[in-house]
Amino acid sequence: MPIPKRGTMIPIVLSMLLLLSPSRQVAAQEPETWPQHSRSRPMAPVETPPPQSLPVLPPPGARVLFDGTNLDGTNLDGTNLAQWQRRDGSPAQWTLLPDGSMEVAPRAGGIQTVDSFGDLFLHVEWASPNPPAGTDQNRGNSGVFLMGIYEVQVLDSYQSATYADGQAAAIYGQFPPRVNVSRPPSEWQTFDIEFRRPHFDEQGRLTKPARMTVRHNGVLVHDDVELLGPTSNNRRAPYEAHAPALPISLQDHGHPVRFRNIWLRPL
Repeated sequence: MPIPKRGTMIPIVLSMLLLLSPSRQVAAQEPETWPQHSRSRPMAPVETPPPQSLPVLPPPGARVLFDGTNLDGTNLDGTNLAQWQRRDGSPAQWTLLPDGSMEVAPRAGGIQTVDSFGDLFLHVEWASPNPPAGTDQNRGNSGVFLMGIYEVQVLDSYQSATYADGQAAAIYGQFPPRVNVSRPPSEWQTFDIEFRRPHFDEQGRLTKPARMTVRHNGVLVHDDVELLGPTSNNRRAPYEAHAPALPISLQDHGHPVRFRNIWLRPL
């Protein structure tokens, strides 16, 4: 079933950024001062996100990656080919739900776009499972991977603790969000991600790091952050040369997280 055609683009909530103290901004932006996944690193302060009118409709010219119709065929009106598959190119095995969302089918494997992308603005709506189950990283865990390499963490971080660089909206293993504006389980949340890919010279040497700006539920949580390299678990991996365009992927971490209304604009 297609997503109901309602809702409008929301304004950027600049006032939330202005309320952030310098100490909060520094804590979010200095990963080198803390070991990766340090349990001593301060968690992002909790704040209430502003109201949003959802779903956020794609603007003219946006590329719709998921509109709730299907994962593995042509949409009913024949206008939009399927966008998602498994890493090996086989059909995506996630569950398409009657409300126009798709749900991670645990242990079915992650999914990725058929097409590849570089610089982009990406909009994703997601919801963690309800009732909540598990704790820490074993609680509504998934992830949005730009180029399949650079992850913005999806996690149930509503009244649930984990390590700072692994909570919802963290650039995983590198930068905690400036604030924790997570909504309760089952409530729809938004990521708006502006991503600039890394550049490499002909010898494969890094000439320009990747950069990312992220808004979680309309609140700026990363402001043009320079990534240290690929996001990874228990190590800070160095950059390795790769293609200028690669698929976007969504993670299967064994939890039935839902996604809907995914669209992008190339930059």
